[in-house]
Amino acid sequence: MIDEMQVKNLALIKQASLVPAQGLTVLTGETGAGKTALLSALKLLMGSRADKDSVRDGQDGLEVSGRFFGLSRASSDGDEPREDEDELVAVRRVGADGRSRVTLDGRMASVRELAGTVSPSIDLCGQHDQQQLLKPAAHVGMLDAWAGQDVAEALCAYREAFVEASRAAAELAWVRDAGAASSAKLDEARFVLQRIDAVDPREGEYEELSAKLARAEHAETLATSAYRAHQALGGDEGAIDLLGSAAAALDEGSRYDPELGKLAESLREAGYVLEDVSRTARDYRDGVEFDPEELERGQERMAALQGLMRAYGPRMADVLAARDEAADLVSLVDDAEERERVAQRAVDAAERALAAAARTLDDARSEAAPRFSQAVSAQMQRLEMGTAQLVCEQRALPRASWTRSGASEVEFMFQPGAGMQARPLARIASGGEVSRVMLAIKVVLGQADSVDTLVFDEVDAGVGGSVAVALAEVLADLARSHQVIVVTHLAQVAVHGDVHYAVTKIAGDDGMPQTCLRQLSADERPAEIARMLSGDATEASLAHAREMLGAVKGAQGE
Repeated sequence: MIDEMQVKNLALIKQASLVPAQGLTVLTGETGAGKTALLSALKLLMGSRADKDSVRDGQDGLEVSGRFFGLSRASSDGDEPREDEDELVAVRRVGADGRSRVTLDGRMASVRELAGTVSPSIDLCGQHDQQQLLKPAAHVGMLDAWAGQDVAEALCAYREAFVEASRAAAELAWVRDAGAASSAKLDEARFVLQRIDAVDPREGEYEELSAKLARAEHAETLATSAYRAHQALGGDEGAIDLLGSAAAALDEGSRYDPELGKLAESLREAGYVLEDVSRTARDYRDGVEFDPEELERGQERMAALQGLMRAYGPRMADVLAARDEAADLVSLVDDAEERERVAQRAVDAAERALAAAARTLDDARSEAAPRFSQAVSAQMQRLEMGTAQLVCEQRALPRASWTRSGASEVEFMFQPGAGMQARPLARIASGGEVSRVMLAIKVVLGQADSVDTLVFDEVDAGVGGSVAVALAEVLADLARSHQVIVVTHLAQVAVHGDVHYAVTKIAGDDGMPQTCLRQLSADERPAEIARMLSGDATEASLAHAREMLGAVKGAQGE
């Protein structure tokens, strides 16, 4: 939802600010006043292509900024999008050289990221290059959203089956590719397997053998070191004897000063530690064994392991992985027919499950489609579009064209009148007609619609009389479930606005024409409504304007 939008130096706009209501916001003004520039600013915030010609004459660049609430934004860990109730501030700058810069919450971002963040929550209805209604790929999502739980459950089951079928097909393709491996590749795999199995390395063996060989190769040095330590501690005139002599001397002096007795006690405690070390060093020396034959066997084993690591390493884990890969390929080729049969059976089972899920999904959509069409067509009649109808067409796709969205494609078709041929919405010439169909669809979708903000530009094209009244009432209804912004020339629509902006063109301080956007107060609205009714604020038109505003206010108070 748009909380506020500010525009600087875009076309005729030097500076403007728009704070739309949560419900219905209307923008009115004379033709050529610059209302289209405001929509261009919004398109820039939605990630549209920047045009240097949009920069106001004499300026270095334009800037459009917007504050939004409740956008669906990707979580920081890359999981599913989350609804972030904190505000998002997006800024788009376009230089006179055409270069575009984007910031989101003060950090640099790409135009693609801007489009992915802002555009999904806004529909520019009446702008043929923007609105979702003219994209057939979006139609199935609209139908599913309206259909509710029945289609949602069927779609979830279909997607699970689709993923499983894709996985099974990938496994079969891998089995076939591996089974068709070239003889050279197979010979290489068999050589690798034979060479590694000849050594038969075990996980963790290399580290254990390295530690064992380090002790065996230096057995004499280890034994000598332990013996010398034992002798230095426990031999004649060793450290333990000297420590005992020192303690005895201190004990003799302690008869005259107890402090020396404390020192003697400390030395005796240190002596216990030295005795333990001396005994351990002696036991270590006695336990050292030197077996030349065992050492030679260990060295040969280490050489074999290191040879494998040089060939398939650098780590022993890499050697073991190479062995598993080679064994898998050899086994696959040797058992190619059986493994392909197993993989094919898995594909067949997955395809049967997918086909069943696809039928269930198609049935659920087929049941919902005519009801959705009837509901939209009823709203189109309310908009006095005669006997025009929305036809929801569902077409089966070949298996190769199935997607995560289903096994059929859904497209909304427009039937101008009874007995006439239904055609794709994209072929409807009238932008106002497209906008009114979109309006009808959005009213039917209600809270199920994933789009928060709807912007209507040409919705009142060629409309007047009772149609204008009906259009205004439908827009007011839509504003109960969406944020709606309408650029309108109809007084019947303008009086329903929760917020009313007037767009005028004035002479700027620099002598250049300038678009001015101003929010009208309650006291100012009657004059603008009167201008829309008669072209001037006469007593009669002012009275009529006040009557229309009062009628809407009274209806809202009921």
